[in-house]
Amino acid sequence: MASSPSPGLSRQGPAVKPSLTLAQVFTMSFGFMGIQFGFALQNANTSRILRSFGADVDQLPMFWIVAPLVGMIVQPLIGHYSDRTWNRLGRRKPYFLTGALLSSMALVLLPNSGGMAGWIPALWVGAGFVMVMDASFNVAMEPFRALVADNLPDRQRTLGFSVQTFLIGLGAVVGSALPDILAALGVSKVAAADGIANNIKYAFYIGAAVFILAILVTVIFSREYPPDEYERYHGKPEAGVEKEGVGQIWKDFIRMPKTMKQLGLVQFFSWFALFSMWVFTTDAVATHVYGLSGDYAKSVAYNEAGNKVGSAFAVYNGIAMMYALLLTPIANRIGRKLTHALSLVAGGIGLISIFFIKDPAMLTWSMVGVGLAWASILAMPYVILSGCIPAGKMGIYMGIFNFFITLPQIINGLFGGWIVKHIYGNQPIYAIVLAGFCLICAAISVLFVYDGGAIRIQQEKAGFAAGV
Repeated sequence: MASSPSPGLSRQGPAVKPSLTLAQVFTMSFGFMGIQFGFALQNANTSRILRSFGADVDQLPMFWIVAPLVGMIVQPLIGHYSDRTWNRLGRRKPYFLTGALLSSMALVLLPNSGGMAGWIPALWVGAGFVMVMDASFNVAMEPFRALVADNLPDRQRTLGFSVQTFLIGLGAVVGSALPDILAALGVSKVAAADGIANNIKYAFYIGAAVFILAILVTVIFSREYPPDEYERYHGKPEAGVEKEGVGQIWKDFIRMPKTMKQLGLVQFFSWFALFSMWVFTTDAVATHVYGLSGDYAKSVAYNEAGNKVGSAFAVYNGIAMMYALLLTPIANRIGRKLTHALSLVAGGIGLISIFFIKDPAMLTWSMVGVGLAWASILAMPYVILSGCIPAGKMGIYMGIFNFFITLPQIINGLFGGWIVKHIYGNQPIYAIVLAGFCLICAAISVLFVYDGGAIRIQQEKAGFAAGV
């Protein structure tokens, strides 16, 4: 079922966009590598930073809930306004650069929250910087998905999102492993007076520099279509569309395509699982694998467990980086939906397997399956989605699609900590097991998604073979 044109677009057939070289595709998404570098540092270390500042394990989801709450607000707004922006920098680039500057500042300040605390407890200062970081990451991140759809023709979008996933993996591999790498190089991994070890602080400083430099590569070397050329490829908006206010976001939400709604269920299960993994893995490994108990948050063993988790997260990101390059040929052979389903099942098995681990070194093998799922989560839903929404609404619909990422994280944030404390008996390993089963539920759900873009591609191939 082909999607109908947006009410804000004319029905004149747009011209076919020219293909881009592989180098141009890489440059266009290079900034996402920096974003993911910072995002990986946040994912692997925020829980232990907040624990060092005094947060209890059951309180962690409430601090992590800031990220999806901010994303739910920021991403649709950025998508809406970036669809209508054009200045000397371009359409999406102003948001990349603004987000990069704010994100780099937050990366420097977060690990120093303890030393900056006065009459406000360090925990709340740290939580404030987490909020600033999350908002800034979202400002920089949201337009990248739209930029790929803006610049690439339909036939190159799977390649574009796969390359983006590869670069995300590359940034995340180094970002996740960096504290452990610095510790191996001799930087102290023992908590300082403010509760944060130097290897964590220096990792965040390096992350801030990488973040902004990677964004600058995209801003300086990639190209965006100016308004006249953009209209040639995407259609000319009707009079008054550019002046639509933020209320249009709700109207676009109501009109979202059928495929987008179906993908929403897949995303719900996927991101509920990911949120649990990011929040609870360090404490799950510390208690279930290392056998720690009591007030262990500032112990050397807990930092050791945190470093091991960071390295394990680097493994899943490394697997995702390589697997991203295989997604296009695999999807061409067995289909997008089956590719995504099998990848999600692998991730579910990987998370469930952590329950049976007694040797921390085995955590690496669990992360292999998680890496396959992560690569597919970052690419395949967007490939399927981009074929069902009007190009002129790409920014806003990519932002609205973020609702299906943030909502499950908010729900998990509200109830996940209570469940760990009162139902799981402060054993976060069971939250990881539940996350594994959620990924398997996501795999089942994706099989029922209508992939109109894939059907159109098959029809075009059939017509070509028949000489049409």
